[in-house]
Amino acid sequence: MGTQSLLWNSVKKFLTCGLIGLTISDRYASIVPVRGASMSPTFNPRARNFTDDYVLVEKFCLKKYEFSHGDVVVFCSPSNHKEKHIKRIIALPGDWIGTTHNSHDDVLKVPKGHCWVEGDNSASSMDSRSFGPIPLGLVKGRVTHVVWPPQRIGLVERVFPQERVSSFK
Repeated sequence: MGTQSLLWNSVKKFLTCGLIGLTISDRYASIVPVRGASMSPTFNPRARNFTDDYVLVEKFCLKKYEFSHGDVVVFCSPSNHKEKHIKRIIALPGDWIGTTHNSHDDVLKVPKGHCWVEGDNSASSMDSRSFGPIPLGLVKGRVTHVVWPPQRIGLVERVFPQERVSSFK
């Protein structure tokens, strides 16, 4: 009887911790790996190094979709909702963004409820230059810190090419 009670108490504690962890991960913050070189040098600066960066993703920004130019965000791919991407917000709803597509310069206005995202390493990034502005509803959170590897722990800075964006609304 004592072994059953010990086992049942252990299972209850494990399930409680699991549910608390899942709630925190779903509602408040989570840690996700950054794969590939599309955000290099901000993340994974040494592509040949076999260690991915891990980042902290906060989700409080989702309540009112409060984002700023230069925020790095995690979002679901517009073409495959099972894929998640990490890119930097370059333009917000109502902004005008200068783009180059097939050696042709263009300017377009980001529609209401959308944002324009790009990888820091444009040579290896699938981003808004490929699939256009993304709906804000696909954004899953904002990256705030690198948490692994230890030598790279720190805040993620907000930077963006101001010369390509006009905020005339």
